[in-house]
Amino acid sequence: MACASCTTKDGSPKGCKNNGTCGTDSCNKLTVFDWLANMSLPNGEKPFDFVEVRFKNGRKHYYKNTENLTLAIGDIVATQAQSGHDIGMATLTGELVRVQMKRKKINEKPEDVLKIYRKASQKDIDIWSEARDKEEPMKVRARQYAIDLKLHMKISDIEFQGDASKATFYYTAEERVDFRDLIKVFAREFRTRIEMKQVGFRQEASRLGGIGSCGRELCCSTWLTDFRSVSTSAARYQQLSLNPQKLAGQCGKLKCCLNYELDSYQDALKAFPKTDTKLYTQKGTAVCQKTDIFQGHMWYAYEGEWMNWHKITTDQAREIIELNKSKEKIASLEEYALELVEEVKVEFENVVGQDSLTRFDSPKGNKKRNNNKNRNRNKKPASNNNTNKKPENTQQSGQQNKPKPKPKPKPRQKPRPRPQDKSQNKPQNNANDAK
Repeated sequence: MACASCTTKDGSPKGCKNNGTCGTDSCNKLTVFDWLANMSLPNGEKPFDFVEVRFKNGRKHYYKNTENLTLAIGDIVATQAQSGHDIGMATLTGELVRVQMKRKKINEKPEDVLKIYRKASQKDIDIWSEARDKEEPMKVRARQYAIDLKLHMKISDIEFQGDASKATFYYTAEERVDFRDLIKVFAREFRTRIEMKQVGFRQEASRLGGIGSCGRELCCSTWLTDFRSVSTSAARYQQLSLNPQKLAGQCGKLKCCLNYELDSYQDALKAFPKTDTKLYTQKGTAVCQKTDIFQGHMWYAYEGEWMNWHKITTDQAREIIELNKSKEKIASLEEYALELVEEVKVEFENVVGQDSLTRFDSPKGNKKRNNNKNRNRNKKPASNNNTNKKPENTQQSGQQNKPKPKPKPKPRQKPRPRPQDKSQNKPQNNANDAK
């Protein structure tokens, strides 16, 4: 999902050619639509001098524009770092940056905020792109070094600083890892300053990206900025099967989308009585087995008769519960369940305006029979005529008006005459000569 290098020597993107605004790659990762761009500031108000800058895989920071540079979305800038400078892309400017900083609780104090140095030159871009090209082969070697040292960790991503003076290794681990020896190996092999940073499994999935089970890009890598805790109770409220293979995402944790419709389900369940409340009838005690949130139905079964379920509405269930509170019992649940029995007639209509799909098909069996009958009829008179004409042809051999024989397929090999056939034919020829 991540874009390795969007720039060429002239500063234009290689593939999408949209100058950092494409929607198919990480150029458009975690972008914010500037809905205040067309609004002008009141008289006497100065524009907000902070800029949102995005780095690799959606990492964003806010920098102060102390040089009063005219920046637009998509400009590549050189920003201040702890040592040296970093290269990033401006993704948001103007008053909306103030709203984003307030939402993320970022202070605007000068001592806490870093600065933007300048717009990136072609030399800065070349160094940055060369460093980005080294990240993938370095990641393969770094994982092998971690395996050789038998460390229980996974190096998920590597990010170089814009001036190629430092490399940040992002890793995931279930337990605390002593990687002091690993840093020494990295510094000796890669010849650069090393920084190790541990991230969670969800942060790893958001950095790497991917395609979810819904067929779209992961929410955490496209628009979701905060990770809320997801519990199995969210699946129980929505009556989903507690199958970890279906409920878990690519990060191995519960899917974030389980929280999207949870509030609407909880509001709908307020009209339902509690499922652990039993219904007392003269026939027996009924226990709730299933609920249908959308239609407002509940299924109850008597104790001892678990295979027979009776469907009632939520209003009927509340009515029975109120009667039980006053120490009254109904006769049975069948009285309420019979009211919901409806005969549903399934009527199939031709919506498209076409007949059946087999309307052009003809029965094959009848065709064969009819063809065979016609062949037999044509063959019988032909055979009778030939039998009658055979003696006439033998007697009148010299006549010119002879019936033309039907063309016969040529045999592959002519049968050789047997000696017995020759002996039998000889006296017949002599008899004819004598005549």
